[in-house]
Formats: sequence, C-alpha cells, structure tokens
Amino acid sequence: MSPEPLVVENPVQSRFEIVLDGAVAVAEYQVDGRRMIFTHTEVPPAFRGRGLAEKLVLAGLRAARDRGLEIIPQCSYVAGV
Repeated sequence: MSPEPLVVENPVQSRFEIVLDGAVAVAEYQVDGRRMIFTHTEVPPAFRGRGLAEKLVLAGLRAARDRGLEIIPQCSYVAGV
C-alpha cells in the first residue's frame, strides 16, 4: 500500500503541491491583503481520479482559515468544494 500523498505549501510559487513520481499536482493562490484567492487547480492526467485535487484544496482552505483570510474561489473546482 502506498503512503498517503503529502500536501506541502510552496509559498514562493503561491501554491499547494503534491509531488508523485516527479509530477506535481497544484492548487494555486494569490494573497491580496486579507484575502486568499484560489486561481487554479491541476492534477496531471496520470494521477486524476485519486482525490488529489480535493486534498490540495482542503489543505488550502484550512490554511486560509487558520490565517484568518477571506477565501475567494476563482477556480471552479475550489468553488465546488
């Protein structure tokens, strides 16, 4: 059984990441004052259907809430979560 994918925040590139076999799934954001704006979520085709996008977005939403930031979902996937 493979280990649970690890979500890591990469603040330099303003995104949350999961790295699998050299491929990177991301939930990108921008911070504007007291707002965290989620702009894009992408999972490489080979890793889709495994719940990675949801893990990324939930980690991002948790981080925004922990920092007291308003969440702005410009990405349709984030809006759906």
